[in-house]
Amino acid sequence: MDIGIVSMRYAKALMKYAKDTGKEDELYQDMRVLSRSLAKHPDLRLALENPVLAGDEKYSLICTAAVGAGKVGEEFSRFVRLLLKNRRENMLQYICLSFLHLYRSDKHIGTARLVTAVPVSREMEDRIRGISSSLLHARMEIQTEVDPSIEGGFIFDINDYRLDASIATQLRKVKQQFIDKNRRIV
Repeated sequence: MDIGIVSMRYAKALMKYAKDTGKEDELYQDMRVLSRSLAKHPDLRLALENPVLAGDEKYSLICTAAVGAGKVGEEFSRFVRLLLKNRRENMLQYICLSFLHLYRSDKHIGTARLVTAVPVSREMEDRIRGISSSLLHARMEIQTEVDPSIEGGFIFDINDYRLDASIATQLRKVKQQFIDKNRRIV
């Protein structure tokens, strides 16, 4: 069966269960942290796919990745146990992403990523959040990153659109224009 179909079914079922219990906000936070952990640590995904590792060890790995040393919620715990029982732990990252997408769609939350060469002040981040929130008529979640390789300016990804105003990109475009112009001359 297709990974996308299975992960969406689990995510929809989890979303419905979370809504019925009224714990969708807590579950969203746990899934968000778990998704970041799975993306940041590929070894975690490999450990979950390892058939030698026992189910209880996988359970503790997933719970630690989601909440750290904190207490795991009942809904999250039941969901992880169901995944492990059905041997779907290899699809956990896709299920997390599908659940996050469903939650954001349901709550009208937009996502944005701001990459700058230097750190952005809190006031500027709040200002960007406010402007993008009013344009999209949705609450915004902004993730900021510092990447000195862009040399200046910014790259702003909002939902599926990208605004690249970095100096590195502008220099690349100017370089390409010179190359194209010199080809015509020769």
